[in-house]
Amino acid sequence: MLIIPIKEGENIDRALKRYKRKFDKTGTRRQLQSRKEFLKPSVTNRALIQKAQYVQKLRDQEQI
Repeated sequence: MLIIPIKEGENIDRALKRYKRKFDKTGTRRQLQSRKEFLKPSVTNRALIQKAQYVQKLRDQEQI
């Protein structure tokens, strides 16, 4: 559970912005998304390999 202390006289929008930033940094959103449905380990590994290939292709193009 995230707790955001609100300072006296602080705008609620600013506190909400701090909450959202903290929420993203903790990885809660990614964790909830991953728990929504089960992905087989082979599918996860394939996605990691495809990402690595894409990054490598970008680095190769940058060197040319």
